[in-house]
Amino acid sequence: MKYLLALVMALQLSVSSVAGEAPALAEDPVIEQRLIVISEELRCLVCQNESLAGSRADLAMDLRREIRTLIKDGKSDSEIRDYLVSRYGDFVLYRPVVKPLTWMLWFGPFLLLIGALFGLVRMVRRSAANTQTPSLDAAQRAKAQSLLQDTELPS
Repeated sequence: MKYLLALVMALQLSVSSVAGEAPALAEDPVIEQRLIVISEELRCLVCQNESLAGSRADLAMDLRREIRTLIKDGKSDSEIRDYLVSRYGDFVLYRPVVKPLTWMLWFGPFLLLIGALFGLVRMVRRSAANTQTPSLDAAQRAKAQSLLQDTELPS
């Protein structure tokens, strides 16, 4: 029992000495904060559904390293974004700028919604027009009455 307790304590000491605090990502926390703000607005080019800040892909790590370098070089946030857009295109932005090239991206869903609503209204109106009961003339009404009276109800 004493050996088991000694073994557990030795393991605990060895684990606590190995697992220290995580190293800082940058020497300057201000640079790191700017990096996070910028990279949350950018799309990971590998994952495509994650921000650059949350991605663990190798390319994302390289891009974050490059953004850090640009921040240290004194570039503004807009200059860094412009550089990445010139290099990778508008796809790198989560919110691309509204310009003729991206109009379908921005306004396409609304156009589809308007088209679907227009089609639905036409379909409902056409269906309502077709469900009106046709009017019977006197001869048809008399024939229907005679058919209804001739039928016997089963008991």
